[in-house]
Amino acid sequence: MKKIILITGSSGLVGSEAVNFFSEKKFSIIGIDNNYRKKFFGDGGDTSKQTRKNLKTFKKFRYYNFDICNLYKLKNLFKKYKFDYILHAAAQPSHDWAKNNIDLDFNINANATLNLLNLMRRFCPKAAFVYVSTNKVYGSNPNNLKYYEFKNRFDLKKKSPYFHGINEKMSLDDTIHSFFGASKLSADIITQEFGKNLNLKTAVFRAGCITGPNHSSVALHGFLNYLIKCNLEKKTYKIIGYKGKQVRDNLHSYDLITAIWQYFKKPIRGEIFNIGGGRQNSCSILEAMEKIQNKTQIKFKTTHDTRARTGDHKWYISNYKKFKSLYPKWKKKYNLDQIIDNIILKIK
Repeated sequence: MKKIILITGSSGLVGSEAVNFFSEKKFSIIGIDNNYRKKFFGDGGDTSKQTRKNLKTFKKFRYYNFDICNLYKLKNLFKKYKFDYILHAAAQPSHDWAKNNIDLDFNINANATLNLLNLMRRFCPKAAFVYVSTNKVYGSNPNNLKYYEFKNRFDLKKKSPYFHGINEKMSLDDTIHSFFGASKLSADIITQEFGKNLNLKTAVFRAGCITGPNHSSVALHGFLNYLIKCNLEKKTYKIIGYKGKQVRDNLHSYDLITAIWQYFKKPIRGEIFNIGGGRQNSCSILEAMEKIQNKTQIKFKTTHDTRARTGDHKWYISNYKKFKSLYPKWKKKYNLDQIIDNIILKIK
C-alpha cells in the first residue's frame, strides 16, 4: 500500500525538496502552500513558479492553496486523507518581518503547528510528525560563548566544548529570542510535548542555515542564496553587524530531507535534533564572498550596517552528533563548495 505524506510549505525550499524526494519513493504527496512568502518579502519571495513545476513534474502530487492557519480547511484535509507522515515546513521565517507583525507571526508559526498536532492526534495518531524548527530557539545564548576575532571570522578556540557546534543542551532561557525565535520555540516545545506526554511520534529538527537552489531568497531570508544572487546580478549586498565575520553552517535542503527520512523510518517520540552542515560546511559572510568571487570572477559591491539584528548570532554551527549517533546511516551529500556551485548554476 502506498504511503501518504502531508508537506506544509510544499513550494518553499524544504517543502519542494521533500516533494521531489518522496515522489522518487512513489509516495502520494499532499502539499499545502499559499505563497505567503510573496506577502512577506515581495516578488523576490514568490514561490508560484515552484508550485507550477511541482504540479507539472510530479504525478502523485496534489496541491492545496490555503493558509495553514485555516483550521476548517485543515480539518477537511485530515478527514479526506489518512497520513502516514507529516512534514511541517511552512513558516514565517524572518526576524525583521516578525517584529512588525507579532500576532500573525505567532499564528503562523505556533498556533498552526498546534492545530496540525491536534488533527494528527485525532485522525492519524500512528503517523510520524516532523517539525522544522530553527537554531533561533536558543535566542542570543550562543553569543555568550567566548569568541576570538580572526581575519575573516569569529570563532572558538579548539578547547571550547562547543568548538564542533551547539548541541541540544544549550539553554533556551534568560535570553532575547526575537519574536520569530519565540514563535518557533513555542511550536518546538508543543511538538515535543505531543510526543513525550501523548506518546505520538513527533520530532523537532532545529536547523542551522538550510540552503539550496530552490530557495526564493531575499534580503531578509536566505543568506547564501541571496549573497550569490547579489553577486551574479551585480547588486549591492548589505552586511548587517559583526563586520561580516559572523559564522553560519550551511546544509543543503536535500541533506535535511534525507535526515528526516531516516527519522521517519525509525521514529522516536518527542525527540529534538540539532541539524546543520557542521563545522565542515561553515563560513562567515566574508569567507562566503571570497569563495563566490573566486567562482564567478565578479567582485562584490557591499555596504555595512554596524548594528546587528536583535538576537542575531555572532557564530552558530550545529552539532548534529546526537542525530548521527541514533541514525548512523545518514551522510551529507553536499559540501560547501558543492552547495555554492549548485546555487550559482540555478541562478545563472
